[in-house]
Formats: sequence, structure tokens, C-alpha cells
Amino acid sequence: MPHPDSQVIDVKKAHPFRSAVIRGLGVLIPPLLTVVILLWVINTTRIYLLEPVNTGVREAIAWCLSGQIREGLTITDETRQIGIVNGIPYQGLPDGRFVPLSVYERVQNHADSEPIPHTAKGIYLRYVELTYLQPHYAIPCFLAIFILLVYLLGKLMAAGIGGFLGDRFELAIQRLPLVRSVYKAVKQVCDFFLSEKQIQFTRVVAVEFPRPGMWSIAFVTSEGLSDIRAAANDAVLGVFIPSSPMPMSGYALTVLKREAVDLDITIEEAIQYLVSCGLVMPQKDLQRLKATENIPVIEAAPPVQEE
Repeated sequence: MPHPDSQVIDVKKAHPFRSAVIRGLGVLIPPLLTVVILLWVINTTRIYLLEPVNTGVREAIAWCLSGQIREGLTITDETRQIGIVNGIPYQGLPDGRFVPLSVYERVQNHADSEPIPHTAKGIYLRYVELTYLQPHYAIPCFLAIFILLVYLLGKLMAAGIGGFLGDRFELAIQRLPLVRSVYKAVKQVCDFFLSEKQIQFTRVVAVEFPRPGMWSIAFVTSEGLSDIRAAANDAVLGVFIPSSPMPMSGYALTVLKREAVDLDITIEEAIQYLVSCGLVMPQKDLQRLKATENIPVIEAAPPVQEE
């Protein structure tokens, strides 16, 4: 049976390796998660936005060009199945229709990866994709149109009828049991980040909330309401206490100014602390904890001792 001290020695020997692995993961995981999130956003946008729009535009353009399709032409070249209309050659297809030879050859010249369609509609869909919907043309065009539509929607919502339609739409959403919960959460996030009427926080404080002895981070928003100041006969502050990990929702309170403790951290650091549920600490506090002995801090793993 091994001596208990040997187990302690093994743990101590493994500690530098474990610390190095943890530090390595701490460096590697944030950029990997960032790349994964960006790829997810790009793929989701491509699958649910760009591809449906691309398909709709391709169908619309092909429908507009379908007036060039001919039927019942006299074949002048039996070998190539060519018919002539007003001096323009048309290529015969297995479905009995004819398309301009220039359109057919355009598709034929790019048929290395995919077979040539056997119908006139398929030929035109492929032709539109090759001619009008090349990525280096389509993507900038779609982005410009999307920005224009967003601009027009914003101008419409600023008008009276736009606000009325928006209210009617939200009332309809509120009647859907499952959809309204998701819509409400998404709308709160969008309003927090995109609204022009964002709360102007002045500084970060700590207040005893929801009970004495339990401290919460709060953002100072104003000097408080005059009626409350008169009733308290003391200086007050209007504060917003955000919830974690979704700081866009929370509580608007009025507290006594002398009971609010100013914190030496920035608003960005406070939001990072709240979103991470207290894991991402402000830099100054982290440095103080690293310099303090006998206080366990995950981020302050001891360096690997090199022999």
C-alpha cells in the first residue's frame, strides 16, 4: 500500500501541468468561440437569407426572360437540333422547346461540374445564375438593397402609419403563446443595443439589493426624483440594477446617495462582469487578488516552475 505522502507528491507534480493546460485553454477558447460564432452567423445568414433571396431573384429574372422561349420551330439542322427565327438560331431541347443558341452555349460552356438541364426553364435558371448572379456582383448588390430596405423601413416606422402598423404587428405577436416569449427576449436585446434612446449611465456603484448585506452592481442614471428626495429629506440617486447574464433587463430604483458605494471600474467592465455571471473580473480587482496571498483565483494560476 503506497504511503499517503506519495499521493500528495503526485498531486503537487501534476499541478504545474494542469495549470499550464488551464492557461492554454484560457488563451485558445476565446478566439475559437469567436470564430465559431462568426461562422454560425455567416452560415445562418447565407442559408436563411441570401439563398432564399437568390432563389427568388433567379426565378424572377428567368421568368422575365422566358418570353424568348419558342415552340414548334422548324429544325434546319437535324444534327444539332437548330431552328431559325428571324435570323436568330435556337437550340432544341428534349422537352420540345427552343431557347436562343447563345443562351444554350453559355450554359454549355460552364457544364463541367453540373449536367446541362433538359428543360427550357432549367436552361434559363442556370443562365441567370451564370450571367446575373455571380457572387462578386450579387453579394454587393444584395447588401446595397438590404441597407436601402432597412433605411426605408426606418423612415416608415418614424412616420405615423409606420408606428401604427408596428404596434398592430406586436399586438398580433403577443397573442402567439410560444412566439411572444422569443420575440420579447429578442426585442429587448435589440432595443438595448440599437435604440437611439439608450440609458446614459454616468458611473458604476454598488447598492444593498435585494436586502441589506447583499450587494448588487448598479448604474447611476440620474439624481433621482424630486418628490422622493423631499420625502427622504436626503440626497438620492436614480440607479438601474441590471440582471445577470442579460444586463438589458433589470430594476430602476431610487436609493439614498450616501448608501451607494462608488466602484472604481468602467461601465464596460461592469457589463462584462454581469454577462459572465461574475467570472470576468475587472482588471484592477484581478491584479489586487493576484497580489494578495491565500485568496484562490482561477485566473491567477501559479506559473509553471522550470527546473
